[in-house]
Amino acid sequence: MAQDMMVRVPIAEQEPAVRAKNFEEVCLGYTEEEAILEANRCLNCKNPRCVAGCPVSINIPAFIQEIKAGDAAAAYRTISLSSALPAVCGRVCPQETQCEGVCVRGIKGQPVAIGKLERYAADTAAARGIMPENHSKPNGHKVAVIGAGPAGLTCAGDLAKMGYDVTIFEALHRAGGVLVYGIPEFRLPKDKVVRHEVENVKALGVKIEENVVIGRSVTIDELMEEEGFEAIFIGSGAGLPRFMGIPGEQANGVFSANEFLTRNNLMKAYDDDYDTPISRGKKVVVVGGGNVAMDAARTALRLGAEVHVVYRRSEEELPARAEEVHHAKEEGIIFDLLQNPTEILVDEKGWVKGCRIIKMELGEPDESGRRRPVEIPGSEYEISCDTVIMSLGTSPNPLISHTTKGLETNRRGCIVTEGEFGATTKEAVYAGGDAVTGAATVILAMGAGKEAAKGIDQYFKNK
Repeated sequence: MAQDMMVRVPIAEQEPAVRAKNFEEVCLGYTEEEAILEANRCLNCKNPRCVAGCPVSINIPAFIQEIKAGDAAAAYRTISLSSALPAVCGRVCPQETQCEGVCVRGIKGQPVAIGKLERYAADTAAARGIMPENHSKPNGHKVAVIGAGPAGLTCAGDLAKMGYDVTIFEALHRAGGVLVYGIPEFRLPKDKVVRHEVENVKALGVKIEENVVIGRSVTIDELMEEEGFEAIFIGSGAGLPRFMGIPGEQANGVFSANEFLTRNNLMKAYDDDYDTPISRGKKVVVVGGGNVAMDAARTALRLGAEVHVVYRRSEEELPARAEEVHHAKEEGIIFDLLQNPTEILVDEKGWVKGCRIIKMELGEPDESGRRRPVEIPGSEYEISCDTVIMSLGTSPNPLISHTTKGLETNRRGCIVTEGEFGATTKEAVYAGGDAVTGAATVILAMGAGKEAAKGIDQYFKNK
């Protein structure tokens, strides 16, 4: 039977009823045969819009043609010229709104599965022991990177390829940032994928010092004045959670999504071999509709709970990736849309016993362009639950900005940058990713790290 070029090659996944009870990866990836079939769908456009849609400008047609020719190793090397974390991006990037969203194949059919092909190339290279190469000569300049998340790893890797002596300072005991503490194992395996990608960055010559809290262990000013670092990149992310400010939020059984996911992902609370305390609720309410909310909801489900996602807008406005919403529904997550909590109900011992919720309707568009949710008077009702997880976004931790002279932040606590390369208000200090934008995607943080590396390189060339 001839291949239908309008439809992408299906990819194997764990069955919903099975995966809802384990933390193993949901998507199983393409086989070589499947990857080559999917690569055959690429039209190898002369003016590839997919490249312009990629925040790190991967040469997508080139690597897909290499897969088509059966050379996954060459495909990986092509991707590695632009991306430090291809196995990560192939799994968690929102390709549907970026490279795949502008794929010509998508006009009359389904776009090429660019993300799944990127994952295939990266996983194949890892299985064969192929690592990125660095042929640069040391240039004698010393740069510090704050944070070993997507922005920091990308910036550090690019700078190392330019010949800089780079050290990353990471506050936690394991490098990876949101990749290790935020995204669950069933979406992004930590040892198989994240640790391997971190080791690839280190193979470029990057040094990583963990358990170093900038602002407490050492300040940025001390790094520059006493440790000899000539430039700094701040990629410390946005780990300060937001809450609603409603009654009952201080009750036992109320978590931020950050805390809940960190305990499960980085500290392995889901694994009985680890003594990490976590509330394994029987009925859990997750407030919010983004990717982090889906991660928290699907994690709580796997811990044995009935899970409700409460979101104040409709399904059309859900900010989470369509794939994540689809997987959550398949697994049995209940979506209570156009609803919003007004109070968390607390028992006499201080534990959550339920939520008071009000129904909403959509009014006129707000500043984000989405229709504003408006409460419907008299529509409040109560549901019982024993755990509430708030997934309402995050802001940067103010510790770094408060301990660094001349570093300006805006009213949301985000570091202020000037121009396209992430220069801050302090000379030789650059910033990017969630520390600048607030919570966003992995690939946007990586794009910011790449731009900052260019800016730092230009800074030294102009000195």
